[in-house]
Amino acid sequence: MTQPSFSFEFFPPKTADGAEKLRATRQQLFPLGPKFVSVTFGAGGSTQQGTLDTVIEIQREGVDAAPHLSCVGSTRDNIRDILKTYRDNGIRHIVALRGDLPSGMGEIGEFRYASELVEFIRAETGDWFHIEVAAYPEYHPQAKSPRLDLEHFAHKVKAGANAAITQYFFNADAYFRFIDDVSRLGVNVPIVPGIMPITNYSQMMRFSEMCGAEVPRWIAKRLEGFGDDRESIRAFGLDVVSALCERLLKEGAPGLHFYTLNAASATKAMWQRLGL
Repeated sequence: MTQPSFSFEFFPPKTADGAEKLRATRQQLFPLGPKFVSVTFGAGGSTQQGTLDTVIEIQREGVDAAPHLSCVGSTRDNIRDILKTYRDNGIRHIVALRGDLPSGMGEIGEFRYASELVEFIRAETGDWFHIEVAAYPEYHPQAKSPRLDLEHFAHKVKAGANAAITQYFFNADAYFRFIDDVSRLGVNVPIVPGIMPITNYSQMMRFSEMCGAEVPRWIAKRLEGFGDDRESIRAFGLDVVSALCERLLKEGAPGLHFYTLNAASATKAMWQRLGL
């Protein structure tokens, strides 16, 4: 049986202080030996240079870095230029996403779906890139139906994706049901659960509302009851998310991808709790 793989997600810092904070976070997390780290890409390419700068710096530190690349609002020429830049810098791992339109931008661009981006990357670069795509165990918030969402995911994989990373979730049953459903559609690539540490109640509820991740009522009520007691929120969050991770790994998940929010402490605490 293949050993589970563990990875982290960062976002490109916007300030010099943010860049220093991220370097300090990496100094704490990289000794844990992640298989790779991903770096997000803002809506419409708004963080394009920051994403590139961050992945190059991480590669120089000896860790495989996978930039996110979103295609909505982009042109083929624009994406072709970005791919060339990544190739020229020795980047061989990419997370291909549809992405969101920046506010105020009315045109969707030359790509409508992530599957079209995956097809374009393969047509332009062959097997140069290991391509990850996104998966939504609780269904994409804009999906017209659960069935269509599953079919869109299968299409992305058949277009040439090597693996997938899920949106975060707190219900393991949703993940395992998703795996069963897409396997019936012929999908057999690794689908790694995305894991969101719980450290801040209002922030987590806001993120979950935006991305369509369900927060079970019992978790939301317990967190709400802690009020401003941050230590209790962190301790409870560590218990809940560690138990989720334990079940996922025990029942066959191929690894875990931690959404770090550019901070080390919560991810590191979970890593230690899980004995990784």
